[in-house]
Amino acid sequence: MGMRRVIALSMILLGGLVASAPAAWAAAEVHRLSLILSSNPTQLVGGDFNDLLDDYNQEVLNPRGLETLDKISNSWYQQAELRYFVRPNVSVSAGFGYIRSITRLEYLPRLSESIHHRVEVLSVPVHVGAAYYLAPYNQGDFQARAYLGGGFLSYTGTKVVFERLEFGTDDVTTLAEPDEPRSFRVTGERDGPGYYLEAGAHMFFAVRYSVMLGVIYRRGAIRDLALSADLYLPDGQVVTVPLSDEETFSIDLGGVGARMGVGIGF
Repeated sequence: MGMRRVIALSMILLGGLVASAPAAWAAAEVHRLSLILSSNPTQLVGGDFNDLLDDYNQEVLNPRGLETLDKISNSWYQQAELRYFVRPNVSVSAGFGYIRSITRLEYLPRLSESIHHRVEVLSVPVHVGAAYYLAPYNQGDFQARAYLGGGFLSYTGTKVVFERLEFGTDDVTTLAEPDEPRSFRVTGERDGPGYYLEAGAHMFFAVRYSVMLGVIYRRGAIRDLALSADLYLPDGQVVTVPLSDEETFSIDLGGVGARMGVGIGF
């Protein structure tokens, strides 16, 4: 299912749940402190990293008529946070998440020959924020409250990897130019700041568990990644070379995603 369809389905469900409930106080359990566990399909913009993949496709793979590498475009944002109501209509939150997107592509030029590609992006966003809750909608022991919020992000442990490993290739089947290493791994690492905005509905029931459905918009362009390349030489040596000429290389981890979370009240 595409990212837009997931977000649209979540919003339709959210609107139906909120609109179907009349305004009256109910016996739903609203805990001041909750642990929210979310699994959020999200967009990834990509930035310079996608430009690198596009250049590789155009210069190396397309001229040989080979299948091209997919760009980094989406991922699952796994998230855990503590949300505390400092007032009945205001909550503060803090937590962390995990974003990972990986693409693999393999070619088999001849018997006993193989070429493996791996493209990977990972990051551990840490966030603090706050949310304002609108007036509740109640029905029996069910309560739904729309919320608007936002906060700051720190994309920690961010790493990008672009790897090509050739096994058994010769001068005809290799993807490398003459005098270039046939196998390499380019990596880039750096932390960076960002922010997020969110909107949705928090639904409470006559139990300690609650459900959150909404949309999250994130910004997070991490610039000046420290790039290096591991070059695998024919004699088995591995040479690490810093790529200092790529000082402006960036990865954009921003995007729009759907929030689907379950809360455990304390």
